[in-house]
Amino acid sequence: MGGFLLLLTFFAGNALAESYSIAFVNATKVFEESLQYKEARKRLQAEFSRREKDLLSSKKQLKQLEDKLQRDGAVMSESEVRRLERDILSRRRKLKNAQTEFREDLNLRQNEEFKKLRQRVREVIQEVGKEEKIDLILSDGVVYFSEKIDISDKVLEKLGQIQAK
Repeated sequence: MGGFLLLLTFFAGNALAESYSIAFVNATKVFEESLQYKEARKRLQAEFSRREKDLLSSKKQLKQLEDKLQRDGAVMSESEVRRLERDILSRRRKLKNAQTEFREDLNLRQNEEFKKLRQRVREVIQEVGKEEKIDLILSDGVVYFSEKIDISDKVLEKLGQIQAK
């Protein structure tokens, strides 16, 4: 907070000598509304959809076996019940491990994709700042900003002109 007050004092003290241009950008809005974000989500969905379907299929098969044990367990032989219980237990473990691996892989890929996009958004914000001759651009953590200093739409527009990769 002290640094911010010092910054305000600096700008207020030098305001008479020179005017400064200050802008705000909602980086989260720019990130989530960008074409690149939507394309990355589509790529991730395509990349992981097969594994997700396989997990759902395994879960459905496990549920069917559990239902069979519940429904027919009383009329099955003791050895059949034990075999089915072992099969269910084994499938549960495999499913749990596969779900954990899926989540970890998906998170890793999301982090890779979104890290590149966050860097690109930062670069475009800097480009817009230079083009608009803005001296200071503020982002997250701002309590209030006027719409006239919000350059989020300009950044989104410029980002939209860049081919999604």
